[in-house]
Amino acid sequence: MLKLQNVTKTFGDFKALDDLSLSVPKGSVYGLVGPNGAGKSTAIRILTGVYRPDNGQVLMEGQPIWENDALKARIGLISDEIFYFPSSTLEDMYRFYSGIFPNYDRELYARLSDVFRLPSKKQIRSYSKGMQKQAAFQLVLCAHPDVLILDEPVDGLDPVMRRTVSSLILSEVAQRQVTVLISSHNLRELEDLCDHVGIMDRGKMLLERSLADMQGTTHKVQMVGQVPDQLEILHTSGTGRLQNLIVRGTAAEVERILAEANPEYFELIPMSLEEIFIYELGGIRDEIKNIIL
Repeated sequence: MLKLQNVTKTFGDFKALDDLSLSVPKGSVYGLVGPNGAGKSTAIRILTGVYRPDNGQVLMEGQPIWENDALKARIGLISDEIFYFPSSTLEDMYRFYSGIFPNYDRELYARLSDVFRLPSKKQIRSYSKGMQKQAAFQLVLCAHPDVLILDEPVDGLDPVMRRTVSSLILSEVAQRQVTVLISSHNLRELEDLCDHVGIMDRGKMLLERSLADMQGTTHKVQMVGQVPDQLEILHTSGTGRLQNLIVRGTAAEVERILAEANPEYFELIPMSLEEIFIYELGGIRDEIKNIIL
């Protein structure tokens, strides 16, 4: 559905994206993660046709997105910094959105008004950050985009509203096969939403695969005994005789290697997306890794 192929983007001497490739399957929820400065926001601006890449291709359904108004009309964007006209109210922005999207769903807007309960006649600039984010969801979802791109979508929302917004996103995917890309630092919530994940660093894609595959090929092992040489170890630590290992490989493969080594004790422990992110990301300090263990 969405593709970046060998995309490079520079700003002066700074290379924000370095031969970046990314693929978001249709109807999936794709989590784009990485440390600050990894290039996630630049990638989003290129996917939405705001920036033009220096090199590479930016495609939606096999067609270039740059200067393609028909494709961009099918993309809904909720950025970390919400756009609204100066001094505009929610009613003003509703009239603007419903005027530029020919199939704008006014009935859905009314239903979402009961969900978010925002003061529609107050200026949006007087809203809190969380209220502004809710206003953006109410406005954008009613345009029924085929692609929904979200940059830090739950930042500023309280726990109840986070769950509400997550339910709305998943409902769009289930009912209309909407393709969703989410960039967020909240990896625990991404884990509940996403079925595909891409990990970026310094403008490059380090790892991209389905969440099930990612969690199925990276494991935490606790063991007592000699560590087998055949294990592909990403990190090791421990206290006393108990050793904590982060290893790469399928669960069956890791268990077979450990069983053949016949240690006194071993156990495979599932890893969260947050833990996988930390251990796959090169250059993370050892003391940060030890906190996770």
